[in-house]
Amino acid sequence: MSNPVVYDISTKPITAHAFHQDQLIVCPNTNEAQIFKQTGGNFQLQHTLRDHDKVITSIDVAPNTNRIVTCSQDRNAYVWTQEGGVWKPGLVLLRINRAATYVRWSPKEDKFAVASGARAIAVCYFEEDNDWWASKHLKRPIRSTVLSLDWHPNNVLLAAGSADMKARVFSSFIKGLDKKPEPTVWGDKLPFNTVCGEFSNGRGGWVHSVAFSPSGNALAFVGHDSSVSVAYPAADGGQATVITVPTATLPYRSMIWANENQIVAAGFDCAPHLFETSNGTDWHLSGSLDVGRKKLSTTSSVLNRFKSMDSRGQENQDTDLATTHQNTIIEIRPYAGSRENLTQFSTCALDGKVAVWQFDPSHLSTDLAGLKLQ
Repeated sequence: MSNPVVYDISTKPITAHAFHQDQLIVCPNTNEAQIFKQTGGNFQLQHTLRDHDKVITSIDVAPNTNRIVTCSQDRNAYVWTQEGGVWKPGLVLLRINRAATYVRWSPKEDKFAVASGARAIAVCYFEEDNDWWASKHLKRPIRSTVLSLDWHPNNVLLAAGSADMKARVFSSFIKGLDKKPEPTVWGDKLPFNTVCGEFSNGRGGWVHSVAFSPSGNALAFVGHDSSVSVAYPAADGGQATVITVPTATLPYRSMIWANENQIVAAGFDCAPHLFETSNGTDWHLSGSLDVGRKKLSTTSSVLNRFKSMDSRGQENQDTDLATTHQNTIIEIRPYAGSRENLTQFSTCALDGKVAVWQFDPSHLSTDLAGLKLQ
């Protein structure tokens, strides 16, 4: 694993990011989104999107239609299109009474979903007659803030992770817009708001991130209990199989599939970690993908070091972490390769940096291998 390419974008925490061609869009924990253009290996600020009143919580780019969608704590979302070199916001009728927390375009880019603190998900679609984006709500049986979303490859199924400690799969089928999808392991009867699956790892913890596998036949989710879980639904409608990998690391905030057998997760440990399986049932933590700096210390070695310093009356002056990012990684996203074979991914963190990583699982740090809970 070669060292990642790191960009010092901001002195403020970066809470969301997206790449599009030679552009990087970030949210520096304010009510503005900034668009940078790559010039000579560095990113220069080109545009600032300013219409939100409160902190922007999530951003996403539709690569084929060149549209940006943002959502915010002000309970609004905007679809931005570029006209004559100027980015203009389009009206979105979310109809929510709490903050919007997460947004993602569907694979076909004809709709997008917005999670919220209103215990609802707004599925938005364009109404040409009114020239705005209308929405329909997925509500039941959500019992708390929705924290993350992911679209199935068929453009209809939508996964959601929530603060009620559940990961769910919904149907977002909109009559007149969507064509009936082919049957999947998640079912074939898919009217709007059908719950196709509800999963928990049985341990508790907010579900910070959810992601469908490249085939769409499995769902992975990470909880605030420092676990990674993979759910396999039964094709005949029977009991689903949920495999949970508990770890002794700090909790994960975001995750993606690299392929059908590998998952990359990152969060409060400030480094991306690799989870692997060989047969779909033996998921395990393989190690850290951040090997460009000195190795991570295990819990026991850190404790012994502080005991030694305390006995000598010394203070710890070393504030640098042994990782590329110096604060919590908030988001991890695909950067290059296909859905079935990821070759690069990007991360943004509270240290104001964005990093682009080469995905090469043949070279990784195995320092974390002994940190799995038994």
